[in-house]
Amino acid sequence: MAKIVPVKKEAHKNLKVSSKRNLAHVANQHLVPIHAREYAQAAASYPIVLVKDPDSERFRSIVMLGLEAGENLYYAENKWDAIYIPQSISQAPFALGLDPEQEKTLTTCVDEESEFVGEDKEHALFDAEGNDTDFFKSVQESLGRLYDNEVLTEKFVKELTDNDLLIELELNMTLSTGEKKKLVGLFGIDEKKLQELSDDKVLDFHKRGLFVPIHAMLGSVAQINRLAQLRNLGDSDKKVAGIQFAVAGAEEEKK
Repeated sequence: MAKIVPVKKEAHKNLKVSSKRNLAHVANQHLVPIHAREYAQAAASYPIVLVKDPDSERFRSIVMLGLEAGENLYYAENKWDAIYIPQSISQAPFALGLDPEQEKTLTTCVDEESEFVGEDKEHALFDAEGNDTDFFKSVQESLGRLYDNEVLTEKFVKELTDNDLLIELELNMTLSTGEKKKLVGLFGIDEKKLQELSDDKVLDFHKRGLFVPIHAMLGSVAQINRLAQLRNLGDSDKKVAGIQFAVAGAEEEKK
């Protein structure tokens, strides 16, 4: 079980991190966060959608790694079946967290229970004089960029909601057994409303680079076929016979 705590010089002066790490910590996750700056690269491997946080009703940007909870189709035997790895999961055993000693201040945290952490590993966090090592400085810089990307993504999602460009989707699946499944609570770009944007708004979006993540998100939907393919290549007895995204409630409206 993870034990993520703020890195403190006094408590972690002898702590080291392994040079070889894997992504086993997300082996059973079917959704992980993704940032707008990553969309262009991530879209070649994963479906990118938004989901609502049940506690705050805020939208979260995520990539789908599986077709149901507990399923990660990209991870197997310490290997990742995609060239691009989302920043949010590549930082482990490190993460950003609140510093209990400084109100509302984010700080670098580490998972003390991680198998990649210990006094017998390769990369020290502090040198003999108690100063940050180059390795630890690079970790802090990476987490800083991660935070900046989170802020940028929140602004991007706000642009989508403010301009009413989101549409609720559902993922319809037919299994080889004949069973039908539906995954709901997903949101994507409404192409019709995107095409109806005023010329001024289109120019504004273009100048601010918003169409890059928008079109990457739209194109990424096709990667749902890759998820089906990965499922069918694996050992699962729930092979996928058919799969597609649809506008939520579209079938009911037809009736």
